Amino acid sequence: MVENNALLKLTHGMYVLTTSGAACFVDAVCQISSGDNPLVSIAVNKKNFTNEVLHNQDRYALSIVGEKDNMDLVKNFGFQSMRDHDKFASSPNKVEMIQGVPVVKDTLAYLVLEKVDTIENDTHTLFIGRVIEAKLTKQDRPMSYNYYQEHKDELMKVTTSQGKTAWVCTICGYVYYGETLPEGFTCPVCGVGPELFEKKQG
Repeated sequence: MVENNALLKLTHGMYVLTTSGAACFVDAVCQISSGDNPLVSIAVNKKNFTNEVLHNQDRYALSIVGEKDNMDLVKNFGFQSMRDHDKFASSPNKVEMIQGVPVVKDTLAYLVLEKVDTIENDTHTLFIGRVIEAKLTKQDRPMSYNYYQEHKDELMKVTTSQGKTAWVCTICGYVYYGETLPEGFTCPVCGVGPELFEKKQG
């Protein structure tokens, strides 16, 4: 038997993953080698638009989010899909091209990576990249996925206009605005079904 609550005890961070034409939030990131140009693996859900784009890109970046960072950053890059919204244009943080890759600035640190391999499984792609640039930009505690889950309601409070309805994904926080969820709807960010959405009434 697999208890999913046990898996939630695995430690994860909160990161903005960016590449040319796509961006999203990820939490499953791991340094898998050392040296001057270490390897870092990133797991990205196959239903995520960024996964599709990354297969056709050689470089991408990670911005490491801290506990004191602007939570509009999470809303912008985590709660909507770049299939239908330009996250770079609406980013609350400056986005700068570094090594040919868009990088979200004013976070704890950023890494620019060059893709060296991919590994596929049923639900995710593991992108393995070599770090070609890394910079620490400020001192703070990095935000863990557990911290985000524990403080999600206060950090990411969803408000709606009078009479409007929002549906909030209880896994990643993505918000869909509408009276009802479309038939066959799945979260465009994390892929879960409508049973894991909570209704918020304005």
